[in-house]
Amino acid sequence: MSRINSQLFQQKVTTADVAAGFIEPGTNVGFSGFTGSGYPKAVPVALAERIKAAHEAGDEFQIGVFTGASTAPELDGALAEAGGIAMRSPYQSDPALRGRINAGETDYVDLHLSHSGPVVASGVFGPLDTAVIEVSAITADGQLVPSSSVGNNVRWIEAARQIILEVNHWQSADLEGMHDIKDLPALPPHRRPILITHPADRIGFTTMRINPERVVAVVETDAPDRNTPFKPLDDESRQIAGHLLDFLAHEVKLGRIPKSLLPLQSGVGNIANAVLAGLLEGPFEHLTSFTEVIQDGMVDLLDSGKMTVASATAFSLSPTYAEKLNADAKRYRELIVLRPQDVSNHPEVIRRLGVIACNGLIEADIYGNVNSTHIMGSRMQNGLGGSGDFTRNAFISCFVTPSLAKGGAISSIVPMVSHVDHNEHDVQVIITEQGLADLRGLAPRKRAQLIIDHCCHPTYRPMLQEYFDRSVATAKAQHTPVDLATAFDWHVRFNQTGSMLPG
Repeated sequence: MSRINSQLFQQKVTTADVAAGFIEPGTNVGFSGFTGSGYPKAVPVALAERIKAAHEAGDEFQIGVFTGASTAPELDGALAEAGGIAMRSPYQSDPALRGRINAGETDYVDLHLSHSGPVVASGVFGPLDTAVIEVSAITADGQLVPSSSVGNNVRWIEAARQIILEVNHWQSADLEGMHDIKDLPALPPHRRPILITHPADRIGFTTMRINPERVVAVVETDAPDRNTPFKPLDDESRQIAGHLLDFLAHEVKLGRIPKSLLPLQSGVGNIANAVLAGLLEGPFEHLTSFTEVIQDGMVDLLDSGKMTVASATAFSLSPTYAEKLNADAKRYRELIVLRPQDVSNHPEVIRRLGVIACNGLIEADIYGNVNSTHIMGSRMQNGLGGSGDFTRNAFISCFVTPSLAKGGAISSIVPMVSHVDHNEHDVQVIITEQGLADLRGLAPRKRAQLIIDHCCHPTYRPMLQEYFDRSVATAKAQHTPVDLATAFDWHVRFNQTGSMLPG
């Protein structure tokens, strides 16, 4: 059965090859997609083949690529392997693209996700020439039913000169009604309040409006999202989750947050999913979530009744849970709200709701500065994503990580981070399997000692204590004592020997 219920759009149905032919070299393209959900599956692959053919003929062919967040091998991977991406923003996770970025062959502009749509719409990157958007259906009156993510889709549809649609039959037809599509926040000075006071609030439509005259092609597909299995819970992840749950229970006991907590935000990944699993076993009831992505653990919380509603912009599910949600989307659309990332990540709403944020990191230093993006200061991993949107504006901002990486060759707690994404003013709680450091209300030196005592692995703790003591003894000023001569010795040693530990 066709998902294209508008005769006008039926007349524009074509192949992915024909659709890709509308995209010209040197143009900017806004693709749908957020954490491997709702990205176009066919047109990017066809475009990559077109780019390869152009390069073989000696012609230049690269484009600027904008998305909601990360996508999949069919998009970022295919275009990167073809050498077709001149510039990429705002977030990526593809190995082939990462290699191009770190080789200096592709420019990468790492933006807060809440900033990305408005920045592109303002024209900073030049005009947005084409939008390539996956939808689950087109209604009889020509409205678009979003698929498994919303992301920046509405921004791209509004801004693009021409639009290509992919209608994906793999996405459940029962997704219709799950989305909340509001007219996006205008650019200054015309902004108005976003009137959300509870994660369940709906303030818009269930479909995306579109000017059909700008649609140049419609392609039908039937392909799954990139759904990656989560690793089984290990003792380390359970310990981290346990420390966080104990902390939240203590906050409830002190009367700082209600028994149902506050709306939860959870970053992507195995540890974040472990925290959600811990909540399933914990004492808290009537939970809510205002976050970017819905993972397996959040689905379990909804199924159990412990969570009453989850608001996000996309799914990030394992294959098993993606099938489960597709099969029962009619029920889940009563529990889940998918919004544009201009809303899901908007500082105004996050601050108003008093979100409890929980994100991962690459490394943190003794004063609470966090590096979320760069390995050893230079090598881009994935990007900032939405962690900054939530960290700065949350009521409580937590970061979780194992204390060791690379089999113990790397300490996640270092004297000074090699790259700063979240500064010490925004980071309130750091948690490893070793323990938890609540940094709120503490001056820098007290923060440092707490992190050393509670978060650093015992293998590295004496080294970190020695560095801190030396900094206190030698620094001319004592507010935030730093030994500049040795602050990056651990990183230098790793680059030279493959381990932060002395030989």
